[in-house]
Amino acid sequence: MVHTPPSISPRQMNLLRTVTAMAWADGDLAAEEVEIMLDRFSNIFAKDAAQQQHLRQELQNYMKQNIPLEEITSKLHSPEEKEMVLRLAYEVISCSARSPQEDNINADEAAAYQQLVSLLGLSTEKVQQIESEVQSSSEGSLVDRLAQHLEGFPR
Repeated sequence: MVHTPPSISPRQMNLLRTVTAMAWADGDLAAEEVEIMLDRFSNIFAKDAAQQQHLRQELQNYMKQNIPLEEITSKLHSPEEKEMVLRLAYEVISCSARSPQEDNINADEAAAYQQLVSLLGLSTEKVQQIESEVQSSSEGSLVDRLAQHLEGFPR
């Protein structure tokens, strides 16, 4: 099988892979969540229906890959990339609990998030600032917020 390069930039792919890794941290990613993310991200990164369909398939394949956070974060170089990844990751794990009895951020997600924080090497102050911003701007759906951040992210 020949793998062609993704239709989105490596920087955008790293962001999406990190979001996916965090979404999978608790071992549960609903098919509906995947569909919503695929729809939204393909609409952002592709220009026409044919490109969107191709990108949906491509991203779906990438979402199935279990890539270690260490591998993803080693490809992040700028402070902006690291901060964006942390913001997106925190939004993903903060969005919902699997059951009404569960905290929004469960133990598996918290552990993965702490690993990500450690790997990114951001200051405690910066981490707290980002978390506070995410908590105060929790309007709209998770996918809409993620898309809003990704739209302005350079290729």
